[in-house]
Amino acid sequence: MSTTPPVRNGRRGKPGRPGYDRDSLLEVAVAAFIERGYDSTGMEELSRRLGISKSSIYHHVSGKEELLDLALNRALDALFAILDEEPVPERERESTTALARLEHTVRRSVEVLAAELPYVTLLLRVHGNSDAEKRALARRRDFDHRVAALVRQAEEEGAVRHDIDPWLTSRLLFGTVNSLIEWYDPAKGVPVEHLSQSLTTILFDGLRARAR
Repeated sequence: MSTTPPVRNGRRGKPGRPGYDRDSLLEVAVAAFIERGYDSTGMEELSRRLGISKSSIYHHVSGKEELLDLALNRALDALFAILDEEPVPERERESTTALARLEHTVRRSVEVLAAELPYVTLLLRVHGNSDAEKRALARRRDFDHRVAALVRQAEEEGAVRHDIDPWLTSRLLFGTVNSLIEWYDPAKGVPVEHLSQSLTTILFDGLRARAR
């Protein structure tokens, strides 16, 4: 006798349990939250889209706010992980500069946005109307502060122009990155590597300190 779990709705699940796992529930929920807005999306709507009962959804999560929390943290965790990455120095035994770390952060943020587009889109559209949204906004502010600190350090090293406030610089950098959610379409065939390199080149050509 086969012990292979049955497949429901094209998804494999354990015998006697819903054929959706948490990740696939999350995928459907995020699409609904973006399309309809979190506040306007009820469990009935999620149940209808998934083709399973509300009780089956509750088997995996406590409710829609947990789904929102999971989705927002997925985007935020990916972004914060970038800050812990160490870019490779241009030359062996050369210490990594703040400017190099800043460029790496911007370039990798574009890559994360492309890889996690629905989740980052949802993150950028929250307004703080729920506890999950407030926690996400607090983490976004922390991310912004850490990027601004990198800009400040690069300024102190003489690598970027000092006539622009570091906080404003970080906002302008990531305002440009975040704008990609409005027009970037992975299906259009623009390689992510080309997109991230092009954006980084344009931004940092204007940010670097001018030789005197």
